[in-house]
Amino acid sequence: MVNLVIKIVSGGQTGADRAGLDAALWHQFPHGGWCPKGRKAEDGAIGGQYQLTETPSTSYLQRTEWNVRDSDGTIVFTFAEDITGGSLRTLAFAKKHQKPCLHISRSIYQPEVLIQKFIAEHSIKVLNIAGSRESKEVGIHHWVKRLLNDALFWSESHPGMFGGPGEG
Repeated sequence: MVNLVIKIVSGGQTGADRAGLDAALWHQFPHGGWCPKGRKAEDGAIGGQYQLTETPSTSYLQRTEWNVRDSDGTIVFTFAEDITGGSLRTLAFAKKHQKPCLHISRSIYQPEVLIQKFIAEHSIKVLNIAGSRESKEVGIHHWVKRLLNDALFWSESHPGMFGGPGEG
């Protein structure tokens, strides 16, 4: 798959959000997004290594809506099949702003393939990553980072495969 995504954005919260940013950082890939004023997250201030812009408000909902609004599409990651809380609000904002949104839960078969199809079908260039906090679903950061690595950066992670860097 030719990777259409040119930037990954998220709100910087622990868990799924930060996994998106960490995957981008690991691959030296453009990233950004909106975060609450004061760079607020459940584990304290969001680190400066993340290229996030603060909203005028400390509200998590404002940054959630602005990231949905300003991206081409959103993927919401949860372990659970049922979406609740902030993840549910993310889906509502996607509907409000008429933006494509995909929910990936741990029960999905081959989620990497669904991610790639979603990006291709909707021509996603700026991809918003959202979902559960680490405190709500322990281990989600690692899971999401691995999925994004496999879905978006597979050829880069495996030189010589699929026309990726290092092919000679």
